[in-house]
Amino acid sequence: MDSPEPLEVPVHARPRSKPQTLKGRRFNSRTSHHGQGSSGETLERATRSLVVDLHNSASFPTLAVGVLVGALREAGQDVEVLSPLAHDVVPLQRERREIFFDDWQRRLHLSRRHLLRPLRDRARATHLRWVSRPHGRVLRETARALERQPDVLVLSAYLRHFSTVQQVGRLAAAKNIPLLLGGPVFNLPEVAEAWLGIPGLTAIVGAEADISLPAMVEAVARGGDLLEFPGVLLPDGRRSAVAPPLKEIEDSPLPDYTDFPWDRYPVRIIPVLASRGCGWGRCTFCSDVKTAAGRTFRSRSAEAVLDEMQVLSDRHETRNFQFFDLKLNSSLAQWRGLIGGIPKRIPGALWIATVHVDDRKDNGLSLSDLIAARNAGLRRVSFGLESGSQRLLDAMCKGSRVEDNSRFIHDAHSAGLSVRCTMFRGFPGERAVDLELTAEFLEAHAHLIDRVRFNKFSLIAGTPLYQAIQENPLALPGLVLDRLDARNAVAAAKPDGPIGSGYHRALSRVLRQVHAINHREIRAEARVFDGLM
Repeated sequence: MDSPEPLEVPVHARPRSKPQTLKGRRFNSRTSHHGQGSSGETLERATRSLVVDLHNSASFPTLAVGVLVGALREAGQDVEVLSPLAHDVVPLQRERREIFFDDWQRRLHLSRRHLLRPLRDRARATHLRWVSRPHGRVLRETARALERQPDVLVLSAYLRHFSTVQQVGRLAAAKNIPLLLGGPVFNLPEVAEAWLGIPGLTAIVGAEADISLPAMVEAVARGGDLLEFPGVLLPDGRRSAVAPPLKEIEDSPLPDYTDFPWDRYPVRIIPVLASRGCGWGRCTFCSDVKTAAGRTFRSRSAEAVLDEMQVLSDRHETRNFQFFDLKLNSSLAQWRGLIGGIPKRIPGALWIATVHVDDRKDNGLSLSDLIAARNAGLRRVSFGLESGSQRLLDAMCKGSRVEDNSRFIHDAHSAGLSVRCTMFRGFPGERAVDLELTAEFLEAHAHLIDRVRFNKFSLIAGTPLYQAIQENPLALPGLVLDRLDARNAVAAAKPDGPIGSGYHRALSRVLRQVHAINHREIRAEARVFDGLM
């Protein structure tokens, strides 16, 4: 797709539709600064924030930014949003139909052959520098926005954004503008502490700040004590109490996506979050349930989610949705409520979601459930297949069986759904026979699967596996902990012995099948969502 012509109007000056609100959503009291007019009268001015979106996407607005902006505006504060896409910054490239180069790149990235290790490690480092590099145009537009002297700069960052946050922090420090930084894994102390050197930093927030953010921003603007809020870490190392998971998620603000460049999305897709955490939540490798928003499972009522979808659909003139829930079938009442309610509330809606294939007697994923979901607009479903080896699935505490995964894939395909799965190699204790079983599974189901996201195993800080190896270095068979890269929340680990030629052959067989699947076009009905999830 060719790049559209650049916008000549600054983001903050673009016309913005008046935000709608929903019954039951929290409204905070208006915050303001006071100054003196020419005649001595007191003037009231709302606190002004600049929110820079670092999660630039080609297909949809950033959910986290929408929630933050919604919270601040409900509190009566003024917000300027800087969206890189509005300034012709090329967005993040997501999954797409693969070519030969993608296969070669994956094989190098996932290789465990000793002779290829130097090349592999250099390629990984180069790729990491490329995807995490600060974008010059983002920095220039941020500098221009800071010239307007906002009271606070608010950033929500993933760990790959470290270099960009550093540069943005320098710009804020030069203007003496406070920087409030948050992100999904800053509730992990070792990770947050590794980010304390960011220039201009006022505080790092490791909490779900949907409701508390306006008061935090006001406290920063007037020089208040941020340690009154849980989950805050200050540059001098002082911290407040650990923030508990947000229980009142029904009170979370309606996301405000009005500042995003909707005219530049090839397809308008609205991000939705119906629940937080995971109803299973026991996979030993999973870091998602350890993040600030992922701890413990909490769900909203289906009716509240439908209310939000209807308002946002009317506001942004689209009926396409992507659910960002870790597992949308965690709550069967909500899952079936959405399936039954979407066609009535948003006729013609199309949506995609991630589910968990677990061994509950009723997990909401029967053939009849999937047909009902397809009739309600579901077009693509993703799930964590991980491996074709039952031994490894049990070691991962996946709560699923190989035969259940097979049945789900067959049923989802029969229901007319595009199926996507995630997998990885290198789980501690993985052997050649496990990869052979995975290759056999993929070969048997290749005609039913549209996309496979295949990665290498990473030992992430905070996960049960990481905690186990911290307590006992011999806890993970075949793996030796090297060091913790706290800034990126990942532990460098290496095998404790030779892997063997059988393992390499089995891995090559798996990767050959992964590329064969990803090289095909996905089902026509789901192409509007290709590359997502």
